[in-house]
Amino acid sequence: MTREQYILATQQNNLPRTENPQFYPVGIYGWRKRCLYFFVLLLLVTMIVNLAMTIWILKVMNFTVDGMGNLRVTKKGIRLEGISEFLLPLYVKEIHSRKDSPLVLQSDRNVTVNARNHVGQLTGQLTVGADAVEAQCKRFEVSSSEDGRVLFSADEEEIVIGADRLKVTGIEGAVFENSVETPHIRAEPSQDLRLESPTRSLIMEAPKGIQVSAAAGDIKATCRKELHLQSTEGEIFLNADSIRLGNLPLGSFSSSSSSPSSSATRQTIYELCVCPNGKLYLSPAGAGSTCQSSSNICLWS
Repeated sequence: MTREQYILATQQNNLPRTENPQFYPVGIYGWRKRCLYFFVLLLLVTMIVNLAMTIWILKVMNFTVDGMGNLRVTKKGIRLEGISEFLLPLYVKEIHSRKDSPLVLQSDRNVTVNARNHVGQLTGQLTVGADAVEAQCKRFEVSSSEDGRVLFSADEEEIVIGADRLKVTGIEGAVFENSVETPHIRAEPSQDLRLESPTRSLIMEAPKGIQVSAAAGDIKATCRKELHLQSTEGEIFLNADSIRLGNLPLGSFSSSSSSPSSSATRQTIYELCVCPNGKLYLSPAGAGSTCQSSSNICLWS
C-alpha cells in the first residue's frame, strides 16, 4: 500500500458516523401531482365524450359497410335513396331512377345539363328555367320509345315533324311567316278548316294539282280585292246542281216595243254576258241575245 492510500484509508475510518441518515424521495408530489391527476382525468373525460359523439354520428348518419345514410355503394355504382342535395358540380357518366319511381331534378333557379367534348368545349346545353326551356345544340331530336322513329327534329337547315298528325289546339291556329310545304291539311271532325292571310295574299301552288274538298260542308273563298282562278294548260270545270254568281252588275238594254224603265220593272229573266276582258254582267233576256260588247260595263271596267 502506498502512503497516499494509507492516509486516505485512515481518514475515512476516523470520520464520525451519523445515527439517522437522511433519504431524499424521488417522484411527483404536492400540487404537481394534483395537476397531473386533473389532466389525466380531463383527458379521460374528453376521450369518453369523443367516443360517444363518434358513436352518435355513426348512428345518426347511418354508417354501414355498404355506405352512409341514403348513399349506398353497389357493384353497378352509387345508389341514392330519398332527396339528395349537391352543393358542388357533379360529374357522372349515367343517372337513372328506380324502375318504379321517376327521376326528379330540382333547383331554386334553374337546372342546366352541359355536354362537352374531349377538350372541354361545350357541345350541347339544356337549361330548364322558370320562364323557358332552352336547348343549344347542333341538332335536336325527339324519338319514339317503341320503334325509335324520329318524331321531331330541328337544326339550322330545317325542322322535321315525323308524327302521323300535327295538331294545333290554339284558338288563333298556326301562324307561318314564310311558305309552308305539306301534302295534306285537314281540320278536326265537325270543325272548320280556315286558311287566312289578313294583310297579304294567300297563294296555293302545286306542280300536279290542288284538291279542295269538303265532304259534309261548304267551301268558301273570300277576298277583299280579286280572286283569280287560273289554269295555264287545262280548264276550270264547275259541276253542281246550281251555280250562282251573286252581285253581278246589271247591264242596260233598250227595245223598240217598251221603254227601259218599264222593261226593267217587269224583267225577271236575265242573260249572263261576258265582256272581251272576261268580266261578267247580267243583261235583260229577250227573244235573242242582248249581250253587247260595247256595254257601259265592259267599257268602264
